Amino acid sequence: MLEIILNELNGTFAAVPPVIAGIRLTAALILGGVIGIEREWRDKPAGLRTHMLVSMAACLFIIVSQQLAAMPFGDVDALRVDPLRLIEAVTAGVAFLAAGIIFTSGGKVRNTTTGASMWLAGGIGLACGSGQMPLAALATGIVVTVLALVRLLGRSIGPGPE
Repeated sequence: MLEIILNELNGTFAAVPPVIAGIRLTAALILGGVIGIEREWRDKPAGLRTHMLVSMAACLFIIVSQQLAAMPFGDVDALRVDPLRLIEAVTAGVAFLAAGIIFTSGGKVRNTTTGASMWLAGGIGLACGSGQMPLAALATGIVVTVLALVRLLGRSIGPGPE
């Protein structure tokens, strides 16, 4: 019985070795956290934990898809792997979560930037999961810079018309 369990645990990393999977998941967690820290600092409803979880979940879905594509499911010619379908599914799921925090109050729409940052955290997780950590880091740096600069620009322009 123990041998069966050990074989099951040892044979699960067919496409992405455990160390690489760990690096990708950790990168997604950290990069999602960078965006989450900015949102947390601004006291937004979806902050550090939410962004970390969204990014890491998206990363995990891509790693799982790579693992599934490498597993024997019968005739190799009959196997169809479409990574775009998985990306669409992750995007739709994150968009659903993001839409849940956007609301209207007093005739004004609130939290759209936080919703968009959650969607972006999903994209960053997808990039990490597919091994594109430099791209994910670049996107993270750009979005945090944009969030900070646009906020400063908004302060210098002043409030818009009511």
